[in-house]
Parts: sequence; C-alpha cells; structure tokens
Amino acid sequence: MSEILQRIPDFFAHHQFLSLAFVGVLVAVIANEVSQFTKGYREVTPGELTMLINRENALLVDLSPQADFEKGHIPGARHVALAQFDPEHKDLVKVKDLPVAIVCKAGQNAGAAASRLHKAGFKRVYVLGGGTASWVAADLPLAKGKTG
Repeated sequence: MSEILQRIPDFFAHHQFLSLAFVGVLVAVIANEVSQFTKGYREVTPGELTMLINRENALLVDLSPQADFEKGHIPGARHVALAQFDPEHKDLVKVKDLPVAIVCKAGQNAGAAASRLHKAGFKRVYVLGGGTASWVAADLPLAKGKTG
C-alpha cells in the first residue's frame, strides 16, 4: 500500500491532464452533494413517492400545464398552474407540517416551487425526480381528466 502512495506524485507529474480532470470531477461531485443538503427539499423516486402518498397521506401538487394534466397525471394529484403557485395560499398553509410533493411534466419546474415552499416554512418538501415522465417510465398508472 505504501508503494502506491509513494507513486502518486509521479502519476500526477506525468499525467497532468488526467490529474486536472480528476480534480475537476471531484469538485463537481462534492458541490453537487453539498447542494443536495442546502436546497431544502428532497428528490424522490416514483416508488418513494408512492410510499409517501400511501403511508403519510402526502399532498401531491402537479404544476404541469392544464392540457398535460388532463391527458394524464398521478392519481390524487391536485393541479395548480405554475403561474398561480403560491406557498402562502390558505389551502397550503393548512398542511405546512405534512409532507408535500411537487411534480411537473419533466421535473424542471418542480424544484423552484419546492424551494419556495421550503422558504415559506414547509418542513417536509419532496420533488418527483424526472416528473410525470419518470412515473410513466416506472410503469405506474395515470389518471385522466380534470381531477385526480
């Protein structure tokens, strides 16, 4: 083991490009992990979201456009237009201590909405990673129409 440690400086001296690439990737991974802890919400898989809904009666808010919501959404989801999403809304304030899961079509808008909820004092905020597309990819059912 000590022989390997003694050869590391030689490796870095002879392979500067690889060494810089390694350091860059390492910094990116560390930065990503730190941001996961500071964003205030947790990204979940479709399976984890199912458990949150079934075991903890999580409120599921879908931010997809109305037409996409009507074509197919997670059963039990409540539709809220992204432009009308307000963490201070009276219905949301009532569930401040309960788990709230945010989902959108592809998972891109849900993170910003989840951050707003966290800043408004919500303690248990979740985002479905990959959005409704990941739900479909996991072969889970969708409801159609205006209500969940």
